[in-house]
Amino acid sequence: MIKTDSIARKILGWKLNRWDRWFDYEKGIFIHDSEFQPEKNLDHAMLIVEKLEKFGYKYTTNGVSEVAFNDVRETGETLAQAITNAAYTIITNHSKVNSTRIWQQLC
Repeated sequence: MIKTDSIARKILGWKLNRWDRWFDYEKGIFIHDSEFQPEKNLDHAMLIVEKLEKFGYKYTTNGVSEVAFNDVRETGETLAQAITNAAYTIITNHSKVNSTRIWQQLC
């Protein structure tokens, strides 16, 4: 859940409304935790891809279980899991360096 929470907050820009519900300010809707499962649902994972592409990341995949966003490459048991892993890697890698510019873009 840590990955999903971090991705929802830092990449998608959602705000925690309650302990079990997010609010998407861009669309003006609430998203329950059970309605956003990017590791299990490819449609949910593709929301992450779309957002990262808007931030200038180039998405590539082998189509099965490996993805790359620019120089960040990750794998997973499924494509959805690989996308989630790569997005989380982007978040964790950028928190270790001076990342004011990337966080301004992501948040």
